[in-house]
Amino acid sequence: MHPRENCFITDNLPMFSGEDMKVSRVPKALPLMYPCPVTLVTCINTKGQDNIITVSWMGVLCSDPPKIGIGIKTDHYSLGFIEESGEFVVNIPNDKLVEEADYCGIVSGRDVDKFSKTGLTREPAKFVRAPLIKECPVSLECVVRERLDLGSHKLYVGEVVGTHVDESVMDARGNIDFAMAAPFVWNDFEYWSIGEKMGRLGFSKGKF
Repeated sequence: MHPRENCFITDNLPMFSGEDMKVSRVPKALPLMYPCPVTLVTCINTKGQDNIITVSWMGVLCSDPPKIGIGIKTDHYSLGFIEESGEFVVNIPNDKLVEEADYCGIVSGRDVDKFSKTGLTREPAKFVRAPLIKECPVSLECVVRERLDLGSHKLYVGEVVGTHVDESVMDARGNIDFAMAAPFVWNDFEYWSIGEKMGRLGFSKGKF
């Protein structure tokens, strides 16, 4: 059964329609936000054991100081690692790593060493003990500044203390060339690549 077949749409939901309006179903309240980034978060415990978890419930929370929030399900193996160490690394994969990202999201680190299984390579970070993933063109070292119990997930607010960008995805001005970085996103049980650039901040000035 496809996950969507048992997700939230039922035959008993109210229907709304009107002139010049498509008929639509009204589902229960859901965090139906899309697209969501696909990231590989690495973490480590006090024994030196590390793990990789695929995280899409995350985003930038603050620019100065730079802070990122990640939501981890309370029964996930990696949650204990982050609780112990108070740190994590957000590694942003390219679209060549979609299979590895999927695997790291559906298999528990309790059962397997995900680095060994996927062939991903550990690289030492500069400011935290959790490793970087060499194959990911961008990695953000984070130290946990705040924790918040939300329900099914726990929110960790991490301050970015180190940023790593592979030169292979940088343009002549030192900015990330997103065509080269080739990130991909999560759209409700599906992985999607990102299409062409549509504009740059402020391009609509004078259009309206």
